[in-house]
Amino acid sequence: MATISSSTRCCSSSLAYSNSSYIGFHHHQKNVPFSLVSPNRLGSKRVSLQSKSNPYSNVIIMQDGAVGTTAATVENKAPLKKLKDGLSSVTSPKEHKEPIEVGVNSDKSTVSITVVGASGDLAKKKIFPALFALYYEDCLPEHFTIFGYSRSKMTDAELRNMVSKTLTCRIDKRENCGEKMEQFLKRCFYQSGQYDSQENFMELDKTLKEHEAGRVSNRLFYLSIPPNIFVDAVRCASLSASASNGWTRVIVEKPFGRDSESSAALTRALKQYLEEDQIFRIDHYLGKELVENLSVLRFSNLIFEPLWSRQYIRNVQLIFSEDFGTEGRGGYFDHYGIIRDIMQNHLLQILALFAMETPVSLDAEDIRNEKVKVLRSMKPLRIDDVVVGQYKSHTKGGVIYPGYTDDKTVPKDSLTPTFAAAALFIDNARWDGVPFLMKAGKALHNRRTEIRVQFRHVPGNLYNRNFGTDLDQATNELVIRVQPDEAIYLKINNKVPGLGMRLDRSNLNLLYKARYSKEIPDAYERLLLDAIEGERRLFIRSDELDAAWSLFTPVLKELEEKRTFPEYYPYGSRGPVGAYYLAARHNVKWGDLGVDE
Repeated sequence: MATISSSTRCCSSSLAYSNSSYIGFHHHQKNVPFSLVSPNRLGSKRVSLQSKSNPYSNVIIMQDGAVGTTAATVENKAPLKKLKDGLSSVTSPKEHKEPIEVGVNSDKSTVSITVVGASGDLAKKKIFPALFALYYEDCLPEHFTIFGYSRSKMTDAELRNMVSKTLTCRIDKRENCGEKMEQFLKRCFYQSGQYDSQENFMELDKTLKEHEAGRVSNRLFYLSIPPNIFVDAVRCASLSASASNGWTRVIVEKPFGRDSESSAALTRALKQYLEEDQIFRIDHYLGKELVENLSVLRFSNLIFEPLWSRQYIRNVQLIFSEDFGTEGRGGYFDHYGIIRDIMQNHLLQILALFAMETPVSLDAEDIRNEKVKVLRSMKPLRIDDVVVGQYKSHTKGGVIYPGYTDDKTVPKDSLTPTFAAAALFIDNARWDGVPFLMKAGKALHNRRTEIRVQFRHVPGNLYNRNFGTDLDQATNELVIRVQPDEAIYLKINNKVPGLGMRLDRSNLNLLYKARYSKEIPDAYERLLLDAIEGERRLFIRSDELDAAWSLFTPVLKELEEKRTFPEYYPYGSRGPVGAYYLAARHNVKWGDLGVDE
């Protein structure tokens, strides 16, 4: 599997991609050759290849840096055989009896990426630009095709024109931008159809086969559509458009239900047509650079890992704020609210990564196993440890900022929270008694996502008198700013130069844009590339999802059944006062209120 840190993300020529679950949908399940993972992607690491159709599913294959495309034929009694270049192949007895028919062009594989819901905002603003960025950096396979699929009537030329308006080039390779864009758009095609029509998906399948030209076909479907039609689209793709001789994977966007029951129902429905390892539940926050760097920061720096426990950490804060309201998506947001939209997924996933124990390896399943342990160890969330708010209209500088219920798509009597704060606790030996405070809100005073780790006070500090009665002034704090202006900085106490003994709080600062000249990739680029390569580390497993919903569902139901009124706060403010009382009850001061902020 891929490591958290690699020296070369993409190769300059064609990219080999992994087939760690080389199967189609249920009814197309076949034994087919395994392609191997790009050496540039992995280095010399273990690769575990597993498939339900392979009886030797627990075989571990050593990757020595070479690249192979097909498995050699071996005797039934010897499932493992060394190839000339040092790779091992996996073959089942059934594969000898049913050889795969290959065409003249089947010496290479192809990837067909279908964006279902191609005319929507997410596809236009994020998915197509991310795919172009991967192509621009030579990260996509040599043979690939991109299809847009939606109900809108559109030609290939109209799709290309729509997509071209949102494409941008990397700042360090701008000179050939026009040429690259033209080449990319030539690989983009459009198919109109209904999301619940098997006939329309059969037409898509026919068109995909024409472009695959007899090669081994691998297909990735990105469901950029409302969740109420996920199952219809998957059913039709399963029955009519899955790959016949390669892998088929489906990326599913959040929300994954509204509570435990609806989430479980969605999972059961998807698994009627897909295996778990074909479902890639995407949370784009897990693809952000600073979130992915969490494990590197902790596990590869000796100074941090010994401090990562209740003995030295006083509290952990996960803060998400946006300086705009729900303009343009009030109808959608009112159905979910800030807890479901941000806290139950983005912030809780970051918390699990932050608090997990050291995994056995960097394998996706080992990491996700540790995250699940954290989520299952969390104490039930009490309603007393939750504060909800809703922004109201506010006038500032002669400008009137509308309140949440001023949105025409939102009911006037809506109680949906646009702000929430919560105190959570992990009931295990490492984190017992340490409050994890979450805060998420819209229409606040700034835009920011960060993790703040406040360490305990120094016992018997010789310099307490220099800080007066406020010991928080002397607290060391590690801040990981996820966005904007990505940075990691550590607050320390320092003597101000001079003859007196005056102390100052200073930052040891790693500001990414100052340290690294390369532009940070968008989260969707990283996650799309991982999905193509079959790397699941940054995607959410079904048991993770169950554990996350089981934590928040009881509180959400209680808030809705009691029709709890949110505390109102002005548009552009720091949020409701109740959030500060909540923090104070746990002897915590929000870190984003400091003078240096």
